[in-house]
Amino acid sequence: MSKNKILILFSHPLFEKSHANKALVENIPSSENITFHDLYEEYPDFDIDVKKEQALLSQHDIIIWHHPMYWYSCPPLMKQWIDMVLEHNWAYGKKGTMLQDKIIFQVITTGGDKENYCETGSDRYTVLELLEPFNQTAKVCNMTYLPPFVVHGTHNMTKEDYEKNGLVYGYFLDYLENNDLDTDEILQYHYLNEWFATILT
Repeated sequence: MSKNKILILFSHPLFEKSHANKALVENIPSSENITFHDLYEEYPDFDIDVKKEQALLSQHDIIIWHHPMYWYSCPPLMKQWIDMVLEHNWAYGKKGTMLQDKIIFQVITTGGDKENYCETGSDRYTVLELLEPFNQTAKVCNMTYLPPFVVHGTHNMTKEDYEKNGLVYGYFLDYLENNDLDTDEILQYHYLNEWFATILT
């Protein structure tokens, strides 16, 4: 089978302070099929090259929005990227078919524990509920939106915890690159982590 081409759109305004994201990024496999694209490094002035970003999207099969949970959403540069790059009649609309059938999902880091993200928890909503606007954006663009890969409790992790999550992320990306995905099966899970744990066992 041909390998999947993966585009990681990374957005973290304080990347140098994030031990969790550093561990994830350091474990991204070195492969010609995986593109790591740091938006804050590329566009420190928020002056996004729309055509360049659209070309990148066109060249990949799987798109990953990788970012920390910022006030129950994404950092501002990623929101601007979505607003500018996903143009009418390119990404959506009658002539907007350039992203059709591509797979997209989010890789999220958050200091909050998983049990906080529920109706009775301090964050009141599940992560899936909070990410629903991204799901709808993907659907409008005729993409297949999968559950997120979420790393919870980053504020209380040990060095070993960071390393463990990084290793799992690396294995996960390697699997995505080299295997066809059963999206119907994956959609039965709340998190991609949970689905991938069944693959590892």
